[in-house]
Amino acid sequence: MASELPLHRVAPIATDRDATDVGLAETTSSGNSLDDGAPTPPATARPEPLFGAALVVMTALVTLKDWAPSTGAGLGAAWIVPLVVALLAWRLRGRRLGFVVVALIVTAALWMQGGDWAARVQAGLGSAAFIGGFFVALATLRSAAETSPAIRACGRYLAAQPPGRRYLALTLGGQAFSVLLNYGSIALLGSLSVASSAREKDPEIRFHRTRRMLLAIQRGFVSVLPWSPLSFSVAITGALLPAAPYKATVLPALVTGLIVAGTGWAMDQIFKPKLTRTPVRHSPEGGPGAVLPLVLLLALLGVPVWLLHVAFEVRVVGAVLLVVPLLALGWVVLQEGARGAVRRAGRYTARELPRYRPELTLLMMAGYIGTAGAGVLAPHVAEFAPLIEALPGPLILGLLVWFIPVTGQLGMNPILAVTLLFPLLPAPETMGVSPVALFIAITAGWALSGITSPFTATTLLTGNFAGKSALHVGLKWNGAYALVTGTLLTLWAVGFGLWS
Repeated sequence: MASELPLHRVAPIATDRDATDVGLAETTSSGNSLDDGAPTPPATARPEPLFGAALVVMTALVTLKDWAPSTGAGLGAAWIVPLVVALLAWRLRGRRLGFVVVALIVTAALWMQGGDWAARVQAGLGSAAFIGGFFVALATLRSAAETSPAIRACGRYLAAQPPGRRYLALTLGGQAFSVLLNYGSIALLGSLSVASSAREKDPEIRFHRTRRMLLAIQRGFVSVLPWSPLSFSVAITGALLPAAPYKATVLPALVTGLIVAGTGWAMDQIFKPKLTRTPVRHSPEGGPGAVLPLVLLLALLGVPVWLLHVAFEVRVVGAVLLVVPLLALGWVVLQEGARGAVRRAGRYTARELPRYRPELTLLMMAGYIGTAGAGVLAPHVAEFAPLIEALPGPLILGLLVWFIPVTGQLGMNPILAVTLLFPLLPAPETMGVSPVALFIAITAGWALSGITSPFTATTLLTGNFAGKSALHVGLKWNGAYALVTGTLLTLWAVGFGLWS
């Protein structure tokens, strides 16, 4: 359990990867296992240039698929996956290696079914390639952020805000940091918040302050999952729903994020703890100018992605795959110069990417098992298809909001849950709802799972900093909040489905 790990073993920035997105046996990207307490090889282990190079080539092909589909890059990306998985599995053990074994079993089951089994396998490989490439691209930005003094100074400023605005500052800051750092935002702000709370000598005040700060960070993080183009929930759900482009989903998805974040802030204000004595207030380090570098980075990221998405009508994930590594490269050049950037690129490929082996295994295998496994299940659930199609579309939307968090309590990765379920659903038109409404319901459920499931990185990391189990954080700290937020999200998804 995460609570069994000492807090100093959680990396201050480099952790992960959404996964709300990972699920099951979570790890930090610093190499610390959160499921068994045993550290995996750290970033200083021997370099693995072949493994890193294979991941870089796969990412380049995934990017090229969106920008030059006629080149057949998508097929190339899919067929490089077996090499990547072989290099992944070479140093895996335990449950992580079990994911590869399950993928092989699914492949064998498809072959035994016969028919067009190869097409389903190729679709699964394509899904794994996309997820792996997306992860590698996002990791470049986190790598650049790890060595940025401005990012850490901004985090210290947010964590040191006075009680009246601390929750809101950390929620908004958590959203902004999440876009850039993903799970690294929880690690960075969480470590700074714990350090800030440690200045308080009264144990009662220190406990409540730490709990409220960590919940603000966690809820701020999950509130970006429905709308951020850098989140796996948007990337994967958008890939499954090509009829729901990002420019059509972003505004209603922002409403979802507002519900998630706003409900957390409102409940924090309504149910403030009653303290036996007044806490001593400290002035925050730095000033408002500390957040300007973060705002600038968000603009440098968001504006090009949006312009490319609209001007070239390329998928938003295609724009992200192109812009993020270029932005990260420019950021490193500013920090270390051109020669330093070349050295960092080599270190990133040979040393940093291999340390993400556990996360990449879970993410890529979840995508493959879900996509290919749906073909195994389809003949067995075909008899239920008429029953599902008979349900009213708005009811299906409401059920989808709760499907992911419920399966998350059972340890199912959201990526696996969505990719496994989606092919079994009727087409949106058959259900009488729009593709955008289906997107809103799925991403809302994804966010809800991220706040409640004891198997996701958000609850594991939050519990680590709090000294509590992930189950305690997910159900006791967030139980009432999840019920209120889930009810509001259900009403929103159903209402939007009826309206659209």
